[in-house]
Amino acid sequence: MDEIKGKIWTFGENIDTDIIIPGRYLRTFDLQVFANHVLEGERPDFTKNVKKGDIILSDENFGCGSSREQAPIAIKSAGVDAIIAKSFARIFYRNAINIGLPVIKADIEAKDGDIVSIDLSNGVIINENTGKTFNFEPFKEFLLDILRSGGLVEHYLKNKNIGE
Repeated sequence: MDEIKGKIWTFGENIDTDIIIPGRYLRTFDLQVFANHVLEGERPDFTKNVKKGDIILSDENFGCGSSREQAPIAIKSAGVDAIIAKSFARIFYRNAINIGLPVIKADIEAKDGDIVSIDLSNGVIINENTGKTFNFEPFKEFLLDILRSGGLVEHYLKNKNIGE
């Protein structure tokens, strides 16, 4: 989980939780429904073409709006392995980490279809199409542990008997 490599999907600024997964799809717990409709209003081609391992790249304020936990769940259910944005709404950022979805605060240059490699431990992103390298604050070990476990609940369950 420390290294991620995938294809970029670009989005603009202020992508709110209603855009990520519209309220009309929240009457279910079916993760496939979330995956089938994530970001469809912003990019109708996204749900049909996103692949496991892809990466979202956005501008400022990704995940703003309501605090619905389904927003990062929908993104992860669609197969996205990470989100890179210049900034995130605080609650969205926390919800994403809690479900094991890496969210990276960084300002990088990439376009749709570019392949990027992300090193969470060292804080480095490489655009493999252009060769450009970008730095971000490396993830602290406790956050990496949560991501490696697949989320906060899984991390707790895995470690609850430590020290007994």
